[in-house]
Amino acid sequence: MDYSLFINEVLGPLWWVIPVAFLIGLIKSSWFKGFFGEALVKAAARIRLPAETYKPIHNVTLPTLDGSTQIDHIFVSRFGIFVVETKNMKGWIFGDEHQAQWTQKIYQKSFRFQNPLHQNYKHVKALESALDVPSAVIHSLVVFTGSAKLKTRMPKSITRGGGYVNYIKSFQEVVLSETEVQEAFMKIQAGRLAPTRETHRRHVAQLKTRSDPNAQRKCPKCGSSMVLRTSKRGKNAGNQFWGCSGYPECRVVQEVG
Repeated sequence: MDYSLFINEVLGPLWWVIPVAFLIGLIKSSWFKGFFGEALVKAAARIRLPAETYKPIHNVTLPTLDGSTQIDHIFVSRFGIFVVETKNMKGWIFGDEHQAQWTQKIYQKSFRFQNPLHQNYKHVKALESALDVPSAVIHSLVVFTGSAKLKTRMPKSITRGGGYVNYIKSFQEVVLSETEVQEAFMKIQAGRLAPTRETHRRHVAQLKTRSDPNAQRKCPKCGSSMVLRTSKRGKNAGNQFWGCSGYPECRVVQEVG
């Protein structure tokens, strides 16, 4: 019996099911949601932030002492330099600007994640090192995309969706000349690592190493081993950090994570 004719007659009219199922799976994937969220941020900027006034640079990976840091979006303007961290999340978000960890709650489950303001602080410091501009002209902001709802009072620099544009536009004082804007823009472009898959792969590998407490770390300044320590005083008491074993001769420290 020839089953091929039977299969063709049964499955032939349903040829469209496979690509539709694939498309639905793709749309529901975390990769697509992240990609779509980034696309919305870029679209809001293109529509509401004139490129001649706010020069955009997306997906910037800068070298740092301990590897690299990846910045989602930078906007360079006469009104300041804006460093944007995007978070594609869902559920309820709880946090305080001074807390190291925030909470994401989805139904009855809770998840902890790093305070995005703290995360973006490293991006800002890396940018400060790359540019010859006053630190006061660099502004950090975080934009949540997706269906996340902010359930605690947040600073104005924490926004949802296109609200980040309003925050950027709230800065009206001219702090950089057109020449300084152009110089900053060119320095970022010249100092960034090539936006390739290999750069992304290496950056992700470095992030995994930083978050692994058992990974071997070397001091980027003197080459000695880094030791996990705990702050004993001050506002950071109880927080852990990586410190050079060559202390006090070498005082290099790194954040955990």
